[in-house]
Amino acid sequence: MRITGISTHVVGTPWRNLTYVLVHTDEGLTGVGETRMLGRTDALVGYLREAEANHLRGSDPFAVEDLVRRMKYGDYGRAGEIVMSGIAVVEMACWDIKGKALGVPVWQLLGGKVTDRVKAYANGWYTTERTPEAYHKAAEAVVARGYRALKIDPFGTGHFELDRQSSNEAVALIEAVRDAIGPDAELMLEMHGRFSPATAIRLAREMAPFSPAWLEEPVPPENLKALAKVAGKVDLPIATGERIHDRIEFRELFESQAADIIQPDVGHIGGILETRKLAATAETHYTLIAPHNVGGSVLTAASLQVAACTPNFKILEHFNDFADAEIKKVVKGAPQVDPETGCFEISHAPGLGVEFDVEAAAEFPQQRARFDLWAEGWEKRDPKADR
Repeated sequence: MRITGISTHVVGTPWRNLTYVLVHTDEGLTGVGETRMLGRTDALVGYLREAEANHLRGSDPFAVEDLVRRMKYGDYGRAGEIVMSGIAVVEMACWDIKGKALGVPVWQLLGGKVTDRVKAYANGWYTTERTPEAYHKAAEAVVARGYRALKIDPFGTGHFELDRQSSNEAVALIEAVRDAIGPDAELMLEMHGRFSPATAIRLAREMAPFSPAWLEEPVPPENLKALAKVAGKVDLPIATGERIHDRIEFRELFESQAADIIQPDVGHIGGILETRKLAATAETHYTLIAPHNVGGSVLTAASLQVAACTPNFKILEHFNDFADAEIKKVVKGAPQVDPETGCFEISHAPGLGVEFDVEAAAEFPQQRARFDLWAEGWEKRDPKADR
Protein backbone atom coordinates (compact mmCIF):
# COMPACT_ATOMS: atom_id res chain seq x y z
CA MET A 1 0.00 0.00 0.00
CA ARG A 2 1.29 3.47 -0.88
CA ILE A 3 0.16 7.03 -0.23
CA THR A 4 -1.04 8.66 -3.46
CA GLY A 5 -1.65 12.12 -1.99
CA ILE A 6 -3.45 14.17 0.63
CA SER A 7 -6.36 16.59 0.66
CA THR A 8 -6.65 19.39 3.20
CA HIS A 9 -9.95 20.79 4.46
CA VAL A 10 -10.19 23.82 6.77
CA VAL A 11 -13.39 24.10 8.80
CA GLY A 12 -14.01 27.57 10.22
CA THR A 13 -15.43 28.30 13.65
CA PRO A 14 -15.71 31.72 15.32
CA TRP A 15 -12.48 31.57 17.31
CA ARG A 16 -10.34 28.90 15.66
CA ASN A 17 -9.99 26.98 12.43
CA LEU A 18 -9.94 23.19 12.41
CA THR A 19 -7.65 21.65 9.80
CA TYR A 20 -8.53 18.15 8.60
CA VAL A 21 -6.24 16.10 6.36
CA LEU A 22 -7.29 13.05 4.37
CA VAL A 23 -4.46 10.72 3.40
CA HIS A 24 -5.32 8.70 0.27
CA THR A 25 -3.83 5.35 -0.76
CA ASP A 26 -3.58 3.27 -3.91
CA GLU A 27 -5.75 0.57 -2.32
CA GLY A 28 -8.69 2.88 -1.79
CA LEU A 29 -8.33 3.29 1.98
CA THR A 30 -8.40 6.84 3.34
CA GLY A 31 -7.39 8.02 6.79
CA VAL A 32 -8.19 11.29 8.56
CA GLY A 33 -6.23 13.51 10.94
CA GLU A 34 -6.97 16.87 12.56
CA THR A 35 -5.35 19.77 14.33
CA ARG A 36 -6.44 23.20 15.53
CA MET A 37 -4.51 26.35 14.71
CA LEU A 38 -4.80 29.86 16.10
CA GLY A 39 -3.70 32.32 13.41
CA ARG A 40 -1.34 29.90 11.60
CA THR A 41 -3.70 27.87 9.45
CA ASP A 42 -2.40 29.16 6.12
CA ALA A 43 1.18 28.39 7.18
CA LEU A 44 0.17 24.85 8.10
CA VAL A 45 -1.60 24.28 4.78
CA GLY A 46 1.47 25.57 2.95
CA TYR A 47 3.75 23.22 4.85
CA LEU A 48 1.47 20.25 4.12
CA ARG A 49 1.60 21.06 0.42
CA GLU A 50 5.40 20.85 0.49
CA ALA A 51 5.41 17.77 2.72
CA GLU A 52 3.11 15.96 0.30
CA ALA A 53 5.62 16.39 -2.50
CA ASN A 54 8.77 15.87 -0.42
CA HIS A 55 7.79 13.08 1.97
CA LEU A 56 4.30 11.67 1.59
CA ARG A 57 3.58 10.68 -1.98
CA GLY A 58 4.72 7.11 -2.55
CA SER A 59 5.34 6.39 1.15
CA ASP A 60 4.05 3.36 3.05
CA PRO A 61 1.30 4.55 5.47
CA PHE A 62 2.07 1.58 7.74
CA ALA A 63 5.64 2.84 8.30
CA VAL A 64 4.58 5.54 10.78
CA GLU A 65 7.93 5.82 12.58
CA ASP A 66 9.87 6.31 9.36
CA LEU A 67 7.39 8.84 7.99
CA VAL A 68 7.49 10.92 11.18
CA ARG A 69 11.29 10.82 11.23
CA ARG A 70 11.57 12.03 7.65
CA MET A 71 8.99 14.80 8.09
CA LYS A 72 10.63 15.98 11.31
CA TYR A 73 14.29 15.86 10.29
CA GLY A 74 14.33 15.45 6.50
CA ASP A 75 14.24 19.17 5.70
CA TYR A 76 17.17 19.95 8.03
CA GLY A 77 15.28 22.72 9.84
CA ARG A 78 14.16 22.65 13.47
CA ALA A 79 10.60 21.38 13.78
CA GLY A 80 8.32 23.89 15.52
CA GLU A 81 4.56 24.19 15.92
CA ILE A 82 3.77 24.23 12.19
CA VAL A 83 5.86 21.18 11.29
CA MET A 84 4.86 19.16 14.36
CA SER A 85 1.17 19.93 13.73
CA GLY A 86 1.58 18.87 10.11
CA ILE A 87 3.23 15.66 11.23
CA ALA A 88 0.41 15.08 13.69
CA VAL A 89 -2.43 15.23 11.17
CA VAL A 90 -0.62 12.93 8.74
CA GLU A 91 0.43 10.53 11.49
CA MET A 92 -3.15 10.25 12.83
CA ALA A 93 -4.43 9.55 9.34
CA CYS A 94 -1.82 6.82 8.82
CA TRP A 95 -2.84 5.12 12.06
CA ASP A 96 -6.45 5.40 10.90
CA ILE A 97 -5.52 3.67 7.63
CA LYS A 98 -3.55 0.97 9.43
CA GLY A 99 -6.40 0.24 11.84
CA LYS A 100 -8.96 0.09 9.03
CA ALA A 101 -6.75 -2.20 6.95
CA LEU A 102 -6.28 -4.61 9.86
CA GLY A 103 -9.84 -4.25 11.19
CA VAL A 104 -8.82 -3.09 14.68
CA PRO A 105 -8.90 0.17 16.67
CA VAL A 106 -5.64 2.08 16.93
CA TRP A 107 -5.31 1.38 20.65
CA GLN A 108 -5.06 -2.32 19.83
CA LEU A 109 -1.95 -1.56 17.75
CA LEU A 110 -0.38 0.37 20.63
CA GLY A 111 -0.44 -2.47 23.16
CA GLY A 112 -4.12 -2.89 23.91
CA LYS A 113 -6.46 -1.07 26.23
CA VAL A 114 -6.07 -0.69 29.98
CA THR A 115 -9.49 0.87 30.53
CA ASP A 116 -12.99 0.78 29.06
CA ARG A 117 -13.85 4.40 29.75
CA VAL A 118 -12.12 7.76 30.02
CA LYS A 119 -13.31 10.58 32.24
CA ALA A 120 -14.07 13.86 30.44
CA TYR A 121 -13.94 17.43 31.64
CA ALA A 122 -15.93 20.22 30.06
CA ASN A 123 -14.34 23.34 28.61
CA GLY A 124 -15.91 26.17 26.61
CA TRP A 125 -19.09 26.11 28.70
CA TYR A 126 -18.65 29.53 30.32
CA THR A 127 -19.30 31.85 27.34
CA THR A 128 -21.87 33.75 29.32
CA GLU A 129 -22.14 36.95 31.34
CA ARG A 130 -19.28 37.19 33.82
CA THR A 131 -21.38 37.22 36.97
CA PRO A 132 -21.60 34.66 39.78
CA GLU A 133 -25.27 34.12 39.01
CA ALA A 134 -24.65 33.41 35.31
CA TYR A 135 -21.70 31.11 36.03
CA HIS A 136 -23.68 29.25 38.67
CA LYS A 137 -26.47 28.59 36.17
CA ALA A 138 -24.05 27.58 33.41
CA ALA A 139 -22.15 25.20 35.71
CA GLU A 140 -25.39 23.57 36.81
CA ALA A 141 -26.19 22.91 33.15
CA VAL A 142 -22.79 21.24 32.66
CA VAL A 143 -23.38 18.89 35.57
CA ALA A 144 -26.91 18.18 34.32
CA ARG A 145 -25.35 16.92 31.07
CA GLY A 146 -23.43 14.32 33.05
CA TYR A 147 -20.00 15.91 33.43
CA ARG A 148 -18.21 15.24 36.69
CA ALA A 149 -15.41 17.69 35.94
CA LEU A 150 -15.04 21.10 34.32
CA LYS A 151 -12.46 23.82 33.78
CA ILE A 152 -12.64 27.58 34.05
CA ASP A 153 -10.44 30.65 33.68
CA PRO A 154 -12.08 33.22 35.99
CA PHE A 155 -9.38 35.89 35.70
CA GLY A 156 -10.68 38.07 32.87
CA THR A 157 -7.96 39.99 31.09
CA GLY A 158 -5.40 39.83 33.89
CA HIS A 159 -1.79 39.77 32.68
CA PHE A 160 1.23 39.39 35.01
CA GLU A 161 -0.71 41.09 37.81
CA LEU A 162 -4.35 41.05 38.92
CA ASP A 163 -5.72 43.93 40.96
CA ARG A 164 -7.72 43.45 44.13
CA GLN A 165 -11.11 44.07 42.53
CA SER A 166 -10.48 41.58 39.72
CA SER A 167 -9.14 39.06 42.22
CA ASN A 168 -12.30 39.37 44.31
CA GLU A 169 -14.42 38.93 41.18
CA ALA A 170 -12.50 35.78 40.28
CA VAL A 171 -13.03 34.34 43.75
CA ALA A 172 -16.75 35.08 43.50
CA LEU A 173 -16.99 33.28 40.18
CA ILE A 174 -15.17 30.20 41.48
CA GLU A 175 -17.25 30.16 44.63
CA ALA A 176 -20.43 30.22 42.52
CA VAL A 177 -19.21 27.39 40.30
CA ARG A 178 -18.16 25.20 43.22
CA ASP A 179 -21.54 25.76 44.85
CA ALA A 180 -23.28 24.73 41.62
CA ILE A 181 -21.30 21.53 40.99
CA GLY A 182 -21.00 20.33 44.59
CA PRO A 183 -17.97 19.13 46.54
CA ASP A 184 -17.27 15.93 44.59
CA ALA A 185 -16.94 17.21 41.01
CA GLU A 186 -13.44 18.13 39.81
CA LEU A 187 -12.83 21.82 39.12
CA MET A 188 -9.76 22.66 37.04
CA LEU A 189 -8.37 26.19 37.33
CA GLU A 190 -6.92 27.68 34.11
CA MET A 191 -4.44 30.59 34.12
CA HIS A 192 -3.32 30.50 30.45
CA GLY A 193 0.31 31.23 31.38
CA ARG A 194 -0.43 34.89 32.08
CA PHE A 195 0.85 35.66 35.57
CA SER A 196 4.07 36.39 37.39
CA PRO A 197 5.07 33.77 39.99
CA ALA A 198 4.10 36.06 42.87
CA THR A 199 0.65 36.72 41.44
CA ALA A 200 0.08 33.05 40.57
CA ILE A 201 1.04 31.98 44.11
CA ARG A 202 -1.28 34.56 45.67
CA LEU A 203 -4.19 33.56 43.44
CA ALA A 204 -3.61 29.86 44.06
CA ARG A 205 -3.84 30.42 47.81
CA GLU A 206 -7.03 32.44 47.42
CA MET A 207 -8.55 29.68 45.28
CA ALA A 208 -7.42 26.82 47.53
CA PRO A 209 -10.62 26.75 49.65
CA PHE A 210 -12.55 25.69 46.52
CA SER A 211 -10.35 22.61 46.01
CA PRO A 212 -9.12 23.02 42.43
CA ALA A 213 -8.07 19.72 40.85
CA TRP A 214 -5.10 21.49 39.31
CA LEU A 215 -3.57 24.87 38.59
CA GLU A 216 -2.96 25.10 34.83
CA GLU A 217 -0.15 27.15 33.28
CA PRO A 218 0.20 29.56 36.21
CA VAL A 219 3.17 31.32 34.57
CA PRO A 220 4.40 31.68 30.97
CA PRO A 221 5.54 28.22 29.85
CA GLU A 222 8.99 29.28 28.64
CA ASN A 223 10.47 29.71 32.13
CA LEU A 224 10.70 26.43 34.06
CA LYS A 225 12.36 28.07 37.05
CA ALA A 226 9.34 30.34 37.44
CA LEU A 227 7.06 27.31 37.27
CA ALA A 228 9.16 25.49 39.86
CA LYS A 229 8.93 28.54 42.13
CA VAL A 230 5.14 28.37 41.99
CA ALA A 231 5.07 24.59 42.45
CA GLY A 232 7.28 24.88 45.53
CA LYS A 233 4.98 27.36 47.26
CA VAL A 234 1.47 26.03 46.58
CA ASP A 235 -0.19 22.79 47.62
CA LEU A 236 -2.21 22.37 44.41
CA PRO A 237 -1.20 20.02 41.57
CA ILE A 238 0.43 21.90 38.68
CA ALA A 239 -0.54 21.16 35.05
CA THR A 240 1.21 22.42 31.92
CA GLY A 241 2.48 21.40 28.50
CA GLU A 242 -0.04 22.37 25.83
CA ARG A 243 2.44 24.76 24.19
CA ILE A 244 5.35 22.33 24.06
CA HIS A 245 5.54 20.87 20.57
CA ASP A 246 8.32 18.28 20.83
CA ARG A 247 8.41 15.55 23.47
CA ILE A 248 12.16 16.08 23.85
CA GLU A 249 11.40 19.53 25.28
CA PHE A 250 9.56 17.90 28.21
CA ARG A 251 12.85 16.51 29.56
CA GLU A 252 13.72 19.53 31.69
CA LEU A 253 10.12 19.76 32.90
CA PHE A 254 10.30 16.19 34.19
CA GLU A 255 13.70 16.76 35.76
CA SER A 256 12.46 19.88 37.57
CA GLN A 257 9.53 17.96 39.10
CA ALA A 258 7.56 21.19 38.65
CA ALA A 259 4.48 19.58 37.04
CA ASP A 260 2.17 16.88 38.36
CA ILE A 261 0.11 16.64 35.15
CA ILE A 262 1.37 17.16 31.60
CA GLN A 263 -0.96 18.37 28.85
CA PRO A 264 0.48 17.69 25.40
CA ASP A 265 -1.80 18.44 22.46
CA VAL A 266 -1.95 15.35 20.24
CA GLY A 267 -2.54 17.66 17.28
CA HIS A 268 0.61 19.70 17.93
CA ILE A 269 3.16 17.28 19.29
CA GLY A 270 3.44 14.95 16.32
CA GLY A 271 0.41 12.73 16.79
CA ILE A 272 -0.65 9.57 18.55
CA LEU A 273 2.59 7.62 18.91
CA GLU A 274 4.63 10.66 19.93
CA THR A 275 2.08 11.32 22.68
CA ARG A 276 2.14 7.68 23.78
CA LYS A 277 5.95 7.77 24.01
CA LEU A 278 5.76 10.96 26.07
CA ALA A 279 3.18 9.39 28.38
CA ALA A 280 5.51 6.44 28.98
CA THR A 281 8.31 8.81 29.98
CA ALA A 282 5.90 10.71 32.23
CA GLU A 283 5.00 7.44 33.93
CA THR A 284 8.62 6.95 34.96
CA HIS A 285 8.46 10.35 36.68
CA TYR A 286 5.14 9.52 38.42
CA THR A 287 3.43 12.19 36.33
CA LEU A 288 -0.11 11.99 34.96
CA ILE A 289 -1.17 12.93 31.43
CA ALA A 290 -4.29 14.91 30.54
CA PRO A 291 -4.02 16.05 26.89
CA HIS A 292 -4.97 19.54 25.82
CA ASN A 293 -7.91 19.01 23.47
CA VAL A 294 -9.79 22.01 22.11
CA GLY A 295 -9.97 20.77 18.54
CA GLY A 296 -12.82 18.90 16.91
CA SER A 297 -14.10 15.34 17.03
CA VAL A 298 -11.27 13.68 15.07
CA LEU A 299 -8.71 15.08 17.50
CA THR A 300 -10.88 13.84 20.38
CA ALA A 301 -11.01 10.37 18.80
CA ALA A 302 -7.22 10.35 18.37
CA SER A 303 -6.69 11.43 21.98
CA LEU A 304 -8.96 8.62 23.14
CA GLN A 305 -6.81 6.07 21.31
CA VAL A 306 -3.92 7.24 23.50
CA ALA A 307 -6.10 7.25 26.60
CA ALA A 308 -7.24 3.68 26.09
CA CYS A 309 -3.73 2.21 26.30
CA THR A 310 -2.06 4.59 28.79
CA PRO A 311 -1.92 3.58 32.47
CA ASN A 312 -1.14 7.10 33.75
CA PHE A 313 -3.90 8.82 31.77
CA LYS A 314 -5.97 11.09 34.05
CA ILE A 315 -8.74 12.79 32.09
CA LEU A 316 -9.56 14.23 28.64
CA GLU A 317 -10.61 17.78 27.88
CA HIS A 318 -13.79 18.06 25.80
CA PHE A 319 -14.68 21.23 23.94
CA ASN A 320 -16.99 19.91 21.23
CA ASP A 321 -20.15 19.89 23.33
CA PHE A 322 -20.01 23.63 23.90
CA ALA A 323 -18.22 25.23 20.95
CA ASP A 324 -19.05 23.16 17.89
CA ALA A 325 -22.81 22.68 17.79
CA GLU A 326 -23.04 23.95 14.21
CA ILE A 327 -20.27 21.75 12.81
CA LYS A 328 -20.98 18.43 14.53
CA LYS A 329 -22.21 16.94 11.25
CA VAL A 330 -18.70 17.30 9.77
CA VAL A 331 -17.52 14.16 11.61
CA LYS A 332 -19.57 10.96 11.68
CA GLY A 333 -19.20 8.71 14.70
CA ALA A 334 -17.89 11.55 16.88
CA PRO A 335 -17.08 10.50 20.47
CA GLN A 336 -19.79 11.41 22.96
CA VAL A 337 -19.73 11.78 26.74
CA ASP A 338 -22.03 9.32 28.49
CA PRO A 339 -24.45 11.43 30.57
CA GLU A 340 -24.66 8.66 33.17
CA THR A 341 -20.94 8.44 33.88
CA GLY A 342 -19.37 11.65 32.58
CA CYS A 343 -16.97 9.48 30.58
CA PHE A 344 -16.17 8.49 27.03
CA GLU A 345 -16.63 4.81 26.29
CA ILE A 346 -13.66 3.36 24.42
CA SER A 347 -14.57 2.65 20.78
CA HIS A 348 -13.88 -0.75 19.23
CA ALA A 349 -14.37 0.52 15.66
CA PRO A 350 -11.41 0.08 13.27
CA GLY A 351 -8.89 2.91 13.02
CA LEU A 352 -9.90 6.08 14.81
CA GLY A 353 -13.56 5.08 14.61
CA VAL A 354 -14.70 8.28 12.88
CA GLU A 355 -15.32 9.45 9.31
CA PHE A 356 -14.91 12.93 7.84
CA ASP A 357 -17.72 14.31 5.64
CA VAL A 358 -16.13 16.48 2.94
CA GLU A 359 -19.45 17.87 1.68
CA ALA A 360 -20.58 18.88 5.16
CA ALA A 361 -17.21 20.51 5.84
CA ALA A 362 -17.58 22.70 2.75
CA GLU A 363 -20.45 24.50 4.49
CA PHE A 364 -18.02 25.98 7.04
CA PRO A 365 -15.24 27.87 5.21
CA GLN A 366 -12.11 29.15 6.89
CA GLN A 367 -12.62 32.25 9.06
CA ARG A 368 -10.40 35.00 10.35
CA ALA A 369 -10.50 33.42 13.77
CA ARG A 370 -9.15 35.36 16.78
CA PHE A 371 -8.53 34.51 20.40
CA ASP A 372 -6.82 37.20 22.46
CA LEU A 373 -6.94 36.89 26.22
CA TRP A 374 -5.34 40.28 26.71
CA ALA A 375 -7.78 42.37 24.65
CA GLU A 376 -10.45 44.19 26.57
CA GLY A 377 -13.84 42.62 26.17
CA TRP A 378 -12.62 39.39 24.55
CA GLU A 379 -15.33 37.43 26.37
CA LYS A 380 -18.05 39.51 24.69
CA ARG A 381 -16.58 39.74 21.20
CA ASP A 382 -19.08 39.11 18.40
CA PRO A 383 -17.73 36.13 16.41
CA LYS A 384 -19.35 37.50 13.25
CA ALA A 385 -16.95 40.45 13.37
CA ASP A 386 -14.07 38.05 12.67
CA ARG A 387 -15.55 36.56 9.53
